Amino acid sequence: MAKTPKTDGEQEGGEAGGGGSKKKLIIIGGAAAAVVLVGGGAAFFLMGGTPATPAVTDVAAVEAASQPHAYYYDLPMMILNLSTADERPTFVKMEIALEVSDDKMLEVIKPNLPRVLDAFQTYMRELRASDLQGSAGLFRLKEELQRRVNIAVYPARVDDVLFKNVIVQ
Repeated sequence: MAKTPKTDGEQEGGEAGGGGSKKKLIIIGGAAAAVVLVGGGAAFFLMGGTPATPAVTDVAAVEAASQPHAYYYDLPMMILNLSTADERPTFVKMEIALEVSDDKMLEVIKPNLPRVLDAFQTYMRELRASDLQGSAGLFRLKEELQRRVNIAVYPARVDDVLFKNVIVQ
């Protein structure tokens, strides 16, 4: 078999028609297209892909959906005497609000208010001033008052007991 002379296309790529250089061009073109697509997608996501100023109704709807609804019931101010080892009287003045998740719970709490106040006062009269010192003491008091109010208003449920004012003298 005799050798045939090579054409221009065969000399560059080694095959007839320049197949090797076409493969390189296809790979480079595909990589460039991928870079453009990835860059465009990244720009779309980083820019937000939405209009710069949302409509006012959309903002109000998002805020309303993101914030849980809570209802509060203010208990009357209580002035209670605490248990002491000596004969010196010690008093605590408290203003408390109850947090519930549903306004129907408020309708259950209102008729049971005497039971709630009784549960608070009988518990508080057994405490000493040292039991209320520091954040840990107030946290324990809050947890115990929440437990007692939930027993008093069952089947309603109080989500939290909020101290508006606590003064120990």
